[in-house]
Amino acid sequence: MIVAVSNDHRGVRSGEQIRAIVAQLGHECLDLTHKDDQAVDYPDYAYEAAMAVATGKAQRAILVCGTGIGMCIAANKVKGIRAALCYDELAAKVSRQHNDANVLCLSGDLLGPTMLRKMVEVWLTTDFEGGRHLRRVRKIQAIEEGKDPREING
Repeated sequence: MIVAVSNDHRGVRSGEQIRAIVAQLGHECLDLTHKDDQAVDYPDYAYEAAMAVATGKAQRAILVCGTGIGMCIAANKVKGIRAALCYDELAAKVSRQHNDANVLCLSGDLLGPTMLRKMVEVWLTTDFEGGRHLRRVRKIQAIEEGKDPREING
């Protein structure tokens, strides 16, 4: 799987760790990271990684900014993206199982290296469960297309 990894200036160290984890798990890393502490605008980095997923250049993306909030908001503006902001291993797992999240957003300021590793590993190794969750993902896609999700039954 190709995993785009992107971060702003507050996620540089986390981005380095994530790139290593992606490679250790046998995936290809599409490196879209910012490499130093020079301040940059996180929406630029979120957009590039989200577009990589939306266009099929990558299957998933992992984004890091100070809190993860800005990256998540920006990434979710791209059609076809289901970005999940996660702060623990359970949220990362459920974002894949129930929501088929294709972008994981993380905090560079609040997550230590051990939790970061656990979250990235579980997110990259957890499959979407489908079933009743597929109907809900289809409803999200309907909203994205300007449709009423209440009209989606299957």
